[in-house]
Amino acid sequence: MKLVNNLKLLRENNGGLSQGQLAEMVGCSRQTIISIEKGCKNPSVELALKIAHTLNTPLDGLFALEEGADKDRFCKRIADFFGI
Repeated sequence: MKLVNNLKLLRENNGGLSQGQLAEMVGCSRQTIISIEKGCKNPSVELALKIAHTLNTPLDGLFALEEGADKDRFCKRIADFFGI
């Protein structure tokens, strides 16, 4: 299974936060946010919870485990759910 995320979409639709602004708010580097958005790095549980809290979204609205993940399909489902 693969961890997929909707971080970029939710970040941009949550006040237009930049990667740097979000990083500062959750206490990590901008590069960490970039790596998570690209799916190159999985966040720690603590960081995932901080990001979800900061973006005012449930954790499972931000990250999901998908078997044979189709990231675009997942992002569309989340965007439809939140009306983004």
